[in-house]
Amino acid sequence: MENVIRIKTPITTEEVRKLKARDSVLITGEIYTGRDAAHKRLIELLKSGKELPIDLNGQIIYYVGPAPAKPGYASGPAGPTTSYRMDPYAPELLKLGLKGMIGKGTRSKEVIDAMKENGAVYFGAVGGAAALISKSIKKVEVVCYEDLGAEAIHKFYVEDFPAIVVIDSEGNNLYETEPKKYKIK
Repeated sequence: MENVIRIKTPITTEEVRKLKARDSVLITGEIYTGRDAAHKRLIELLKSGKELPIDLNGQIIYYVGPAPAKPGYASGPAGPTTSYRMDPYAPELLKLGLKGMIGKGTRSKEVIDAMKENGAVYFGAVGGAAALISKSIKKVEVVCYEDLGAEAIHKFYVEDFPAIVVIDSEGNNLYETEPKKYKIK
């Protein structure tokens, strides 16, 4: 990859605002995982006035349910899940300082508006490259909701996790701009 931007977590709003749609990034540091069942539980905690089991300030959540690890590996294949399933929950988490989300597929207007308001970014990870992505995962720890199995919230330590900025903090969106370039006139 040429012109790759290296990111270390946690990330600041200032760092996020420098990222632009189409940037290729390599992420190093701790990131959390979570899918819709875990997101629902987080929002239920917030609604009941309780503290979250994780501090989201400056953090990135990867929408993934990792497969079991083979001997000698920290994680099994770990490809992204479809992000729109987290859209009902994402705006509230962005208000708490979440700075990045990694997944695949489009996001709702409400999520994009919350990203712009709170200085966050949406990264795309390549579906179908789960085995390749898992090579960047060096350590895995279940943080909470172990009863959800692969959908529990995990803390991954990643080195050079490959992603692309799909939607930046200004709302520039590759899902809108790129298809137009290939439209037959």
